[in-house]
Amino acid sequence: MLGYINAERIKANLAPLVLDEKLCQGAFLKSKDMAVNKYFSHTSPTYGSPFDMMKSLGVTYNLAGENIAKNSSVKGAHDAFMNSSGHRANILNDGFKKVGLGFYQDGYYLFVTQWFTN
Repeated sequence: MLGYINAERIKANLAPLVLDEKLCQGAFLKSKDMAVNKYFSHTSPTYGSPFDMMKSLGVTYNLAGENIAKNSSVKGAHDAFMNSSGHRANILNDGFKKVGLGFYQDGYYLFVTQWFTN
């Protein structure tokens, strides 16, 4: 997924994003939470908003965003993100410098969370 994201950014003359371990940990927890608790939303019944969740995990930022997907594959999720104006805007936001990627397989579905920060 990082390769797909950075290929899109390079095509748009943007710097590639750097994978961040703390963001990846949080993104994984979000994907797992959605699968285990059977919901699909930016607001978690467990953790609250993505920004509440980031703060509780000690993530510091001035600018942050979240993309979520429920798809059958990483490539399918990426294609869906790029075909959605809001998700695409996060991927191509020049203010974002770091990304965290979290994946959780639940039967047929792969839950994908992308966290972006500056």
